[in-house]
Amino acid sequence: MTALMPLPAKITFVTFDVYGTLIDWEAGIFNAFKREAGRDGFAIDDPEEVIPRFHQYQREIQSGSYELYAEVLRRVALRIAKDLGWSLEPSRSGFLPDSVPRWLPFKETSGCLKKVGATCNAGLISNIDDKLLGLTRRHIPHDFDLVVTAQQVRSYKPDPAHFKECARRIGGKKGWVHVASSYYHDIEPCLKEKVPVIWVNRHKEKLEANQRKPTAEVKNLTDAVKLLGV
Repeated sequence: MTALMPLPAKITFVTFDVYGTLIDWEAGIFNAFKREAGRDGFAIDDPEEVIPRFHQYQREIQSGSYELYAEVLRRVALRIAKDLGWSLEPSRSGFLPDSVPRWLPFKETSGCLKKVGATCNAGLISNIDDKLLGLTRRHIPHDFDLVVTAQQVRSYKPDPAHFKECARRIGGKKGWVHVASSYYHDIEPCLKEKVPVIWVNRHKEKLEANQRKPTAEVKNLTDAVKLLGV
């Protein structure tokens, strides 16, 4: 088994993935689909109709040539609607990016960010565009020391560009820890880039035998912050 990367003896910079880690985007996405479909009298009552498809289609679209995340969301919305038999006009697919301001933080997010910010520099590393992230940041009023988006690096995680850019801005990797909920988008590239990473495994996912373990695994953001010792 590959040896685990330990947390730095002195943590000076903590970065966070945003959606799924700080923001409950799955609830926001499902509510957006339910609300918009309801306008047509089409019932979507089970998140399992939407969320697994969302993750699959988003991953497929992001693996192609770069385009703004708002456009990724429009394309995902149309593909899911087609699967469900909901006749969504392409001109209305903007309901999904338009819903981003209603994606709310997890209840522990604000307090955890406050604790981290009191002792460390804090940053955001996100697969989104700057405009949509700006709308989300109204829910997390914290002065971040660094923000890296897909729009800035013109690629999507798990491509390592986000993490390379973050290391460049920090001035290296010493004292840096990343906190994230997606094994595919964040944990794997951090391990490849040798960045200590805490996996917020909210869905209790099980690793396959060939998947490397993160530096640490926790069930929520509160436990991640406790582990950081801040």
